Amino acid sequence: MFSAKDLKKMDRDDVLELIGLETKKAPTDWLLPTLGAFSVGLLVGAGLGLLMAPKAGAELRGDLRNRLQGGDSMANGTGQQRPETASRSA
Repeated sequence: MFSAKDLKKMDRDDVLELIGLETKKAPTDWLLPTLGAFSVGLLVGAGLGLLMAPKAGAELRGDLRNRLQGGDSMANGTGQQRPETASRSA
């Protein structure tokens, strides 16, 4: 069967495999591959969405730039309107 030298060379996983068992899996054993696959899917989906967009690249970038710049000005405008609204209602 096994000699003492053979048993000393075996680690926990080898012994468990010998009797037909395996170690308990940690949450990271399934979480990291799942997050990796999700990230790859997200990037592929975003790339396909940009490739199949009905607008040209320059036009799409211009629209995004305008929306982002408009969003900043709307946030600044909202921040300025709140004190005025508070003083009117008081």
